[in-house]
Amino acid sequence: MGQACVHCGEDCGKHPINRDEKPFCCHGCSTVFQILNEKNLKQYYEIEKMPGVKVETQDVGEKYAFLDLEDIKSKLLDFSDGGVSKISLFIPTIHCASCIWLLENLSTLNDGIIYSTVNFPKKEVHITFKEESISLRKVVELLSSIHYRPEITLDKLEKKGEGKSNKSLLIKLGLTGFVLMNVMMYNFPEYLPGGELLESDFRRLFGWLSLILSIPVIVYSSNDYYLSAIKSLKHKIISIDLPIAIGIITLFLQSAYDIISNTGTGYLDSLAGLVFFLLIGKWYQGKTYQALSFERDYKSYFPVAVTKIENQKEIIIPLNELEKGDRILVRNQELITADSTIVKGTGNIDYSFVTGESMPIDKKTGEFVFAGGRQVGSALELEVSKEVEQSYLTQLWNQEKSTNKYDSRINNIINKVSQYFTIIILVIAIGAGIFWLFIDKTIAIYVFTSILIIACPCALALTVPFTFGSTIRQFGRKGLYLKRAEVIEQLNKIDTIIFDKTGTITQNKAMKAEFIGEDLSDDLIKSIKSLVRHSTHPLSAALFLNLPGDDFYPIDNFKEIPGLGISGEINGQKINIGSKKFITGKADAEKGLKTEVYVFFNNNILGYYQLENQYRPELKEVISKLSAKFNLHLLTGDNEAEKANLLPLFSQEQNLHFNQTPTDKLNYIKKLKTKNKKVLMVGDGLNDAGALTESDVGITIADDIYLFSPACDAILESSKFGQLNNFIRFTRSSLNVVKISFVISFLYNIGGLYFAIQGLLTPVIAAILMPISSISVVAFATASIAFLAKRKLG
Repeated sequence: MGQACVHCGEDCGKHPINRDEKPFCCHGCSTVFQILNEKNLKQYYEIEKMPGVKVETQDVGEKYAFLDLEDIKSKLLDFSDGGVSKISLFIPTIHCASCIWLLENLSTLNDGIIYSTVNFPKKEVHITFKEESISLRKVVELLSSIHYRPEITLDKLEKKGEGKSNKSLLIKLGLTGFVLMNVMMYNFPEYLPGGELLESDFRRLFGWLSLILSIPVIVYSSNDYYLSAIKSLKHKIISIDLPIAIGIITLFLQSAYDIISNTGTGYLDSLAGLVFFLLIGKWYQGKTYQALSFERDYKSYFPVAVTKIENQKEIIIPLNELEKGDRILVRNQELITADSTIVKGTGNIDYSFVTGESMPIDKKTGEFVFAGGRQVGSALELEVSKEVEQSYLTQLWNQEKSTNKYDSRINNIINKVSQYFTIIILVIAIGAGIFWLFIDKTIAIYVFTSILIIACPCALALTVPFTFGSTIRQFGRKGLYLKRAEVIEQLNKIDTIIFDKTGTITQNKAMKAEFIGEDLSDDLIKSIKSLVRHSTHPLSAALFLNLPGDDFYPIDNFKEIPGLGISGEINGQKINIGSKKFITGKADAEKGLKTEVYVFFNNNILGYYQLENQYRPELKEVISKLSAKFNLHLLTGDNEAEKANLLPLFSQEQNLHFNQTPTDKLNYIKKLKTKNKKVLMVGDGLNDAGALTESDVGITIADDIYLFSPACDAILESSKFGQLNNFIRFTRSSLNVVKISFVISFLYNIGGLYFAIQGLLTPVIAAILMPISSISVVAFATASIAFLAKRKLG
């Protein structure tokens, strides 16, 4: 064999193409290497050796010219506004860590690409780009130039593509089942005493009929195993499909030899049974994954609610009840939950949640806005123009530029074990096969194929996703909604917990407001309520609930300054509402349990509302339980008025910090992390976005008006605040279930090998036991988590 291509690993033949003293099999591979080298992306070749795919040299030419057509673009793009667009592309050649690394660094190849993320299980890349710098056509041509050619289809828009792979699997299953029944019928005499008395002509005829019927099984029904094994071998990887493919081919070749040479009837019944039960196992796994929705395409995953305007009144409804044509209210900093048209108000839409670009885009009445945008400014009235897809919001929530926050030690261990597992099994199968070959050729074939089939790391690989998937589902039923499965492992590592105060350990709806100052006319009360209606801050929400009336003035020049207050204009008159420092310029300490919210109108300070802080009734018990194991801190933007009341709860005075800005909170968490602390931040998601992102785990407390914060890793319903300690403790139970599942998986493999090596298992029995091992692990994980959740979470 000649030299191996540096890019793809293929044989370069007698005349390799040399560039920089490195051999390449073709000009295509050489070109890709040159592009990556010029853009300083050599790390692509360091993550895995020879990670590329052989490039078929082809001039793209006008192949993708159709992507310049507006009609086509509008159907393909997930988002396009303000010169920024986003698209999801299916790329079947994604196969390894190098692929992921390169595709998530596309911005290095072209400055017009803002960022890109890869969904490896779906082989999808999500790309956000600036249209003035690079067009959709150029994006696709860039991908083709480094040999990641996307399969572009409009099927997903017409929902024609759903279920194609499942349909193919069912066809294979039906075909193999038909062959199995007929081959077993032809071999029926062999199963009975005296079967050897059957005339040789009949035996030979049945053998040939079985061989002919088995050809579709070996060529079509089993092709996924061959393709997976070949693709892996090309990249110097031994996949779990390799031993299965070897076992299938061995059985067929030996059977074909026996029938053609008239020395026996072969093992075609075992072959058909093997493939049939393997396909059943694959179908079952697929169905189970769909049931647990691990790809997060849930109809209703986390509790996003919206404010619907109906008969001039504002009502709160769950997102899944929203319909096309409904009118909704979106306040300052609230998420636009459905593609809509602006009916009233001026939009200042921040699409950073969707595109990563934080520059707001101005929108006027009658203009279209995309789901996922966030209004910055006065409240908007929108009319829903497209069917709501919560799975889209869930996908955005899962969108991460960096996955360092979610590094999983358990998954790393499983990947290493699986990497060497198959090699060890191949060695055992070959050794046992050779040993039995000297004793009994028939048993040798059974031993060799049974070992290859029975010993499979599938059960091991399924342990974590199914255990954590079941935990996510149980948490969701109890009121805690996790962003992704890895958060469970991160929660178990926590040693420090930081609480925000307003809206987190206090409850907004229970606040009672009393005005101290000048008598307020009905018109002034209407003005105050009109202004606070535009804000989502807990104190604004509390004032809004306390003030009478359902009629509002339009607000101009609305602004909200984090930690200080809100301002706007009504009929040209200035109105400010907020802290004493914001209104008067003085920051005297407040006393007692009451928070003061000052009102400034038409150049006069009218007075202030006193809102009595009502702590959550479960707070004392929650803090008591958490303090036994965790180091607790409080960071709040409020002053020290309640320090004396909070000190008995948090015990350590140095852990109570008041007058904290969002930046102060962020820096405080950074400081703790430099001391190797594992930090959980619990906040309201408003002024805590930076702190929630910086912490190892960020949890948002959600009241009746659910304010969805993309920065958080989990959302906890406020009514379930008392369960916080139980949720954290339950993560240890989940990890214990994972460990026990590991043991079950290993015991299954050791037990299976014990019987297979002795020749006590046929390939068919091995094929039946293989999916049973996966089923047993899935059943154990699901049942255990359900049982433990009932006991520990109520």
